[in-house]
Amino acid sequence: MPSVLLPASAAAFAPRSPPTVVLNTKVDPWLTATLKRVNRIKRPLNSVPQHMRCLTETLSSPSAIWTLCSLMLPKAPDSQLRKDSNPLVEALFNYQLLHIDAYVVHVDLVLENEIAFKLTPESISALTEYHKDIYLVDTAASMWEWSEKEAQIKKLQEEFVQAINKFVYRTSALALEGLEDDGAGELLCGRSDDVKSAIMGLFMPLLPPPPRVVNIIRPAPLLPSSPAVTGGQRWWQPTLPAPAPVDSWKVVPSSPSTTTTADSQAAMWASMAGGGGGLFDNIQNLPSPAPSYSQPLSSQPFSTAPNYYSAPQSTAPLALPQLPLPSMITQQQCSTSAGLTGFGWDNRYQEYATTM
Repeated sequence: MPSVLLPASAAAFAPRSPPTVVLNTKVDPWLTATLKRVNRIKRPLNSVPQHMRCLTETLSSPSAIWTLCSLMLPKAPDSQLRKDSNPLVEALFNYQLLHIDAYVVHVDLVLENEIAFKLTPESISALTEYHKDIYLVDTAASMWEWSEKEAQIKKLQEEFVQAINKFVYRTSALALEGLEDDGAGELLCGRSDDVKSAIMGLFMPLLPPPPRVVNIIRPAPLLPSSPAVTGGQRWWQPTLPAPAPVDSWKVVPSSPSTTTTADSQAAMWASMAGGGGGLFDNIQNLPSPAPSYSQPLSSQPFSTAPNYYSAPQSTAPLALPQLPLPSMITQQQCSTSAGLTGFGWDNRYQEYATTM
């Protein structure tokens, strides 16, 4: 049922006043039997107004206090409780039984068919003191210290005071069957457990502050030019794949201005190798190299020699310069003197012609 249908006496910190009673046009037989049982003075109950007047006067009596439940609570904080090997002794000295009393503020047998109870000022005061002097002390002792801890404890106490004063227990109207003499009563059929769970749910835990978000500063990646890479450390570079093998006769010329093709190079070498008195015939008739050379030249014709020249050894350098590649002499004439000059053999050839 919406809270707006409750009377003003059910509001927080409101004083007690007679309950509001709403009955149907036809009174249930169980309510008539209950009113006849609790009234010592026989009163006529022949109409709905008579039932309403009798029920209102009975529940408005100062002695019409209902016991909703009983709570077993410690008498002092945990640090002050008595320690004993006998659990019965500890229970007798350290715990107390607190009865939660209430009075009826509203009875509705038309719409919601329920009854509403509000706690007595004595029960509210007892629960407030327990929450402040025992519950919060034990809770604070079990938590670590932080700057806003005291303010949080004070806030919990204020919220509990508001919640316990606003607490209204609503249950089925059949609870009126537990009505006794002078309007007092007790909840039956396990309803006390519901009240106990609802009241203990008002004791909120003390929560620590959420952890602060820490921004993790990650160092910037080191570049090859960074000073941190020096000192014997080399920047790692991925290994590039080796280039595919290329035919020695198709090597790109070393000079950017040379634009010969493989066919013109093959024809030039064929003309140099053919015919008597050619360049390679003169090369075959040259005398043996001096002993200072680390490796003599091959005596086979140039056409059967390998397509490359071996590099000289480092221990005994050659006196003659290294032979150039075929692509480096394509711009020179194919004469004998030009060929010898191109290969660096002009001086040797002149000495050989003199001796002849």
